Amino acid sequence: VQLVASGGGLVQPGGSLRLSCAVSGFTFSRDWMYWVRQAPGKGLEWVSSINTGTGNRYYSDSVRGRFTVSRDYAKNTLYLEMNSLKPEDTALYYCARDQGGNSRGQGTQVTVSS
Repeated sequence: VQLVASGGGLVQPGGSLRLSCAVSGFTFSRDWMYWVRQAPGKGLEWVSSINTGTGNRYYSDSVRGRFTVSRDYAKNTLYLEMNSLKPEDTALYYCARDQGGNSRGQGTQVTVSS
């Protein structure tokens, strides 16, 4: 199983980014998938969850209302639309098959700075 996140970059506060996570080695069915992040000097933080079958979504308090998680069955890809970005959103972002992020793959760096 491979999970490869992409789409990160440098953005000003208030800006937007769309992250993608290409999944290979298994096909979405009714799985829970997660976005987690790690800010400099801090531990892993759960950001969002989605059930790829039902579409049920959950968000951490810190991102609710600003981030939206989605999936594309045809492309076997997970997305994280991030709006109204804040400097505290700066982190390495990963997708994972567990909420703790132990199964995370390659991450993508998001830096929010003016």
